[in-house]
Order: sequence, then structure tokens, then C-alpha cells
Amino acid sequence: MKTHQYIFTCLFLVCGITFAQNGNLKRANKLFEMKAFVEAAEIYETKERSQEVLQNLADSYFYNTSLQKAIKTYRELFVTYGDSIDIELHFRYAQALKGVKNYKEADVHLSRYYNQRINTSNFIESIEKTTPHTFELKPIENKNTNSDFGLTFYGDNKVVFASARNSENPSYAWNNLPYLDLYSATLTKDGSLKDIIPFSDVINTELHESSATFSEDGNTMFFNRTNKTRTKTDDERIAHIKIYKAELVDGNWTNVKALPFTSNVYSTEHPALSKDGKTLYFASDMPGGFGGFDIYKVAINDDGSYGEPENLGSKINTKHREQFPFISNLNVLYFSSDDHQGYGGLDVFRSNMVNGVFDKPVNLGSSINSSLDDFTYVIDERDNEGYMSSNRTGYDRLYAFGREENILTKYLVEGFVQDKNSNALLVGALVTLFDDTNTVIQDSIVGKNADYLFKIEPNKKYKIRGTQKAYIPQDVEFSTDNEGEIQHNIYLTLESYADAEEHVKENEKGDVHIQLDKIFFDFDKSNIREDAAITLNVLVDLMNKYPVMEVEVSAHTDARGKDQYNLDLSKKRAASTLEYLVTKGIERSRLKSIGYGEMQPLNKCVKEGICEEEEYDINRRCEFVISN
Repeated sequence: MKTHQYIFTCLFLVCGITFAQNGNLKRANKLFEMKAFVEAAEIYETKERSQEVLQNLADSYFYNTSLQKAIKTYRELFVTYGDSIDIELHFRYAQALKGVKNYKEADVHLSRYYNQRINTSNFIESIEKTTPHTFELKPIENKNTNSDFGLTFYGDNKVVFASARNSENPSYAWNNLPYLDLYSATLTKDGSLKDIIPFSDVINTELHESSATFSEDGNTMFFNRTNKTRTKTDDERIAHIKIYKAELVDGNWTNVKALPFTSNVYSTEHPALSKDGKTLYFASDMPGGFGGFDIYKVAINDDGSYGEPENLGSKINTKHREQFPFISNLNVLYFSSDDHQGYGGLDVFRSNMVNGVFDKPVNLGSSINSSLDDFTYVIDERDNEGYMSSNRTGYDRLYAFGREENILTKYLVEGFVQDKNSNALLVGALVTLFDDTNTVIQDSIVGKNADYLFKIEPNKKYKIRGTQKAYIPQDVEFSTDNEGEIQHNIYLTLESYADAEEHVKENEKGDVHIQLDKIFFDFDKSNIREDAAITLNVLVDLMNKYPVMEVEVSAHTDARGKDQYNLDLSKKRAASTLEYLVTKGIERSRLKSIGYGEMQPLNKCVKEGICEEEEYDINRRCEFVISN
């Protein structure tokens, strides 16, 4: 978290704080309040380990990326004072654990924090198949410094970045490094910076300057600068950050002014200018946001005035940090966040502008994000090349990258489900994807277009199955490999049982019946007679032909006799029929028996003495309904 940390939270102008290591607790707390975390930690380590001491000590290590020490101290804090710890400590502890890739333990605390189950390992596995690009990172050689970040485009051949290389600047108490200045340089083909030149004193001051962005013609620059004075916020005095504008006149930067929507009581930072120069994106902790820092945009009018800053909303912004926006020439928003699900610390995300609104952010994946902080991502999408910063090696470092399409996103199987004979779309059909062990990988109920799409992986064997009630399921096997077909279009054409079999009919209610000759039982008996067995063997053959077919066996009586007697007798006859089918090898799980007694007559013969014998006979029946 190093040098760039000053723009993650509010800045504190702390120079020359030299409290002794064995100072009292009041001094340690003052150092902690002033964000002098290194010195604060030294004193806290000598004090009795109260809840306050442990919490501030753990936070001091966390904010300076001493993660192993932070984890050890957080763990002691939770073991000793677990019931009374603020919920936000669970978030920071989890971030420290993710920083060392202890995702299992981190998920315990994140699940409690978000009050829902978090599984980072599953997320990482899935994101590798869905993130749109893969990246090849190359560290940029930059001698005489160990803390640089925010490399960005500056004309055709130059770049600009922020650096703590100026040893004549005051030291920043957070990490004891010099304050930041802005520099221009040339990036050579071998990946090193040369001709490094600081901006003039009009831009670089005794304060922090960083995060430069330029207009297309190069004559306008926006950048960060900390305030000279500190403002009291709650119990802290904070030097907030403002965005400044500068103009290039006759080769010199001049007219340096803070933008009108900046403030002494909140920060505005990380400006990013759209290609047409009409919109400025930035991060801010101004009132009315979602918490921490949010991404905003503001219109730049033709007369040079500014509109009202507009929060990008809950799809982009969270309770914690969304910072370092960059808007590409294709209106793709890139930014860093530590609250959207990721690998740990700040991760880089992208969001496409659709009809003027940014869609759900997508993590850019492990080829660019690490378990620590990754930020200041910029890209030229024409060449698929850009720059970013990361502290994954322990300090802020500049990286160049190239990107290409993620081949895993191209591995897919898609299609739709239709009736084999009528070609009608089978809305509501279930499509299931199995692996080579017949384990379900994914499934989906198709919508109004009856289409489906599943992401798959290379070098694997799969099976796709389509099912719909009253239809014969269809299975299709396929495989993927690096040299063969990676995208599969499989159109599932299901045939209804009614079309495939003469014994199967669909009634006006949509029930699919297997029509067999009438089954007779002896009077007051439920055992299967020989003539009934011959009829039932037709059903046995049909169910053997379709191994997944499930059937409901129902028995009905006429209205003559007592209601309860008729109900009990029908249940016995249905059960007897089911048992016969089981003896013929049909799995019991595919069968269901039910007796309806006289409750479902097929005609008006609903009581005794109103119909002829043959009319009552219609209601004495066994029915076989396909139930899947």
C-alpha cells in the first residue's frame, strides 16, 4: 500500500514527527491519527495489548502492507476480544488474509461481513473463463527510485508518472518516503524510462502531485494536489486532495487552478478525461456517496465551465474504495476497487457503457490482478497495449502490458430446444450439461426464445441433455480440444411421447396418457389377473424402451358402494398394479400409485341408480399418465 496509499484515504501533512519509540500511548494514538503508521506501530508494540492497542497496531501494519504482522495482530485481537470487535475489522482482516492468498480463512470473515456466503476460490475459478482478455505484464525499468505509479499517455512518444524520487521533498509520515512529484519521460522499446524530466515548479510543489490526464491536443492537464492546510474532520486533521487544471501556453504550463467542485472538506482525485474532452471522471469521498471513495463524472461545458458532479451509482460504487478511473476511447470504464469481489487489495475492473449507462463491472482476472493492490490502469484499445501500477513486489512499481482475447471465453456450447415434428420452440425445457463422469456442471430452463448457452473448458468431454415434460429426453455428447472445435452449436430436437408411440395420447388438459386395453379385477379383489398382466406387459415394454419415463398409476371405481370402501379398494388396485410392474424390472422410483375411488368420473354417473351398467363401467378403470 506504500506511496500510492496517500490517495486511498485522506492525506495528513505530517513532517518531522520524531516521537521516541518508547513514548506513551497518547503519543502513539496521535501518530496513528496522523497516519504515521511506522512510528505508531513501534510504540504500540511496547504497550500493554489492550483492545485499542491491538486494533491500532493491526491497522498500522495493514495500511503499510506488513501483512504477516497485520494478520498475526488481527488474529490476537479476534481471539481476545472477538465479541466486541467492530464489523469493519472483519473486512480489513479478510483483506490482509487475501493479501497472502489465505482465501479460506478470509472467506469466513467476509461471509460474516457481507452476511452471505463468500467463496473466493470458486470466484477465481469462474472469472478465468469469463474475463474478456488475458494480459502479459512487463515491469518497466526505472532506476534511482523504488516508488512510482500512475504511468499515463502524454502525446505520441512520451509518458507521465508520479514518483517519490525527489529526496529534497519533505518525507511523508505514512511511509517515510518523499512527497510525490510528476515527471515526463520516454518509454523505450526495451521497457525502460529515459529522459526523465520533472514538471516545472508551477506543477510540482512541496506537496503531493500525481494522477495526470491530458486533453487530445496535449494543451490541457488535470492532476491531483494535496491541500496546504489541514481540515478538522471528526477527530482528525486531514489534508484533502483537489483536482487542478493547467494549460500549456507557449511551451509552459500555466493557469493552474483548482476545479470549482473541489473542496477543503472532502477529496477529489484521479481525474480521467474522455476522448472528446467533454466529460471528466474522478474519485471522491464527497457527501452523498456510497461510502469510502466513489467514481463520479462531471460535464465540461463548451465555455469551460463545469456541470454538477454525478455519482456513477451502485453498480460501480460500493461501501469501500472505487478509485483510479480511466475512460477509454471506446467508452469502456476501467477502475480499481477493493469491495467488488476480487483477488485481494485493489483489483482492476471494467464496465462497458450501454445506452449511456455503465453495466456490471467485470474483474480483469489473474493475469493482471494480484492479491495486493493493482491500480492506475490505462490502455490504448487500438493497439491493445497500456500501463498499470501494482505493489505486488512490496512497493509501487510501473508495468506495461499487452492484451489479447481470453481464449477460454470462446469455449462454449449453445443452441435452442424445439419440437422434432412441429419445430415449435419448447419454452420452459430444461437443458443440462454433464461432464465425463455424468456429474451435472450447469443447467438452465430456457426462456421465450428456447435458447441456452454454457461456458465450457478445453480438452474435456461433455454431454448435453434436453428434457421437457411429455417429451423423450435427448442426449448429445461432444468434446473440446485446443486444435479442434471450441464452439459448439447443438440444437436439441425433442420428440413428444404422443408423436413417437401409438399408445400415447395427450388429452385436452395436457395430460399424456398411455392408452392400454382395460384392466379387469375380480369383484372386491385387487390382485392382477392373467388377462390384466398381458395388458400391463405392453407398459413394461414401453418403459423399458424409454428408461427415464416416469408413470403415475391410478385406479378408479364407479359411484356405487360406500365412498370409503371405493377409495380403499382403488388404492389397493393401484398399488397392486405398481408392484406387478416392479416384478417385471421397472425401478420403483419411476412409478407412483394413487387411488381416487369414485372422485374422478368420466361421465355424469356420480351416484348410484342413475345410469345403466355400461355407463358405470366407463368409470371403473386404471389410468397410466406420464409424469415427466
